[in-house]
Amino acid sequence: MNVTEAKFAGSSTRVKERPALKLPEFAFIGRSNVGKSSLINMLCNQKKLAKTSSTPGKTQLVNHFMINSEWYLVDLPGYGYAKMPLKEKDKLQKIIKDYLNFSKEMIMLFVLIDSRHDVQKIDLDFINELGANAIPFAIIFTKGDKLGPVALDRQIEKSKKQLLEYWEELPPCFKTSSETSLGKEEVLNYIESVLQTIK
Repeated sequence: MNVTEAKFAGSSTRVKERPALKLPEFAFIGRSNVGKSSLINMLCNQKKLAKTSSTPGKTQLVNHFMINSEWYLVDLPGYGYAKMPLKEKDKLQKIIKDYLNFSKEMIMLFVLIDSRHDVQKIDLDFINELGANAIPFAIIFTKGDKLGPVALDRQIEKSKKQLLEYWEELPPCFKTSSETSLGKEEVLNYIESVLQTIK
């Protein structure tokens, strides 16, 4: 898939506030310092589509970006919250749950995990909750340029073994780098293949 057009379509805190035009949605979520905005910009061939920040936890709304006039890329707030008041954390959690529970157009949720580290408890808890609620998801390992190729593959295999302690089989997994565009083609082609199944 080639992304020829990517434009901001709107922000919301509730599903009922989403853009009026309904299209298939592919959502992205992860801990607040996992490199989500950079990944979205890389996939969409734009440097400033999603706002990146040196301060984690800046995404506090559900942001819809229309891609090729065919589908929405949805940028969700992080679930591993940065330093913020408890009231704000609760607010973000409600926004995320509202979207995941009530968006009928969401086809797939991409869960981002930092490829440099073991899967953290907060990631495992979130992924296992997705399974309990039958929410379809795939996993994207980010920041793949930060380790050498051998070390990267070794760490990802270790992370997969962690997940297999809870799952009989893994969902689709991708390794990516926003710096080198590693995995860009694989992720976009996967989205395209999923879109083909629902046409």
